[in-house]
Amino acid sequence: MDAEAQDSFREFVEHRSSALLKTAVLLSGGDRHTAEDLLQNALIKAAGRWHRIDEPEAYVRQILYRQQISRWRLKWPRRELSVAEPPEGRADADASSAAELRLVMRGALARLTPRQRTVLVLRYFEDLPEADVARILGCSVGTVRSTAHRSLARLRTLAPELAALSGGEDDRTASAPDYTPVEVRP
Repeated sequence: MDAEAQDSFREFVEHRSSALLKTAVLLSGGDRHTAEDLLQNALIKAAGRWHRIDEPEAYVRQILYRQQISRWRLKWPRRELSVAEPPEGRADADASSAAELRLVMRGALARLTPRQRTVLVLRYFEDLPEADVARILGCSVGTVRSTAHRSLARLRTLAPELAALSGGEDDRTASAPDYTPVEVRP
């Protein structure tokens, strides 16, 4: 790699690695270490072909998706996520609510199958059209639609608290019992 290409690659990594890492974390089910490995491998592969790449971000994202597909085809055992400190300890209510929503979402995504998680990340986080998701995953558009539908239904089952945390109330949560505290006088 010549000096100009090396500078271009470094600049790309500096500016886009955080966004790419977020995608990798979602694809890996919230396991940051696996996500970092996934991103590093994708960047290594991209660096080897850097002078031939027209759209670097699309190319690296494609590598991320394909590596994730390869990982879940191997059926690696799931690893437990352990952390030394609680995440994001801000005091204001909005920040704690957002942090709680992220934790619940991460846990719910981790309980989905890798294929379901990948479809949801590509379709809703990456905001890709169904046809693009189908092309990336090597399946039909109908498979993407049905997998997304079943995955969202499973998310609602696994984490019904998502509806309450996000503030969105639909027919299922409107009929749920209300557990808000009330004042009781003797």
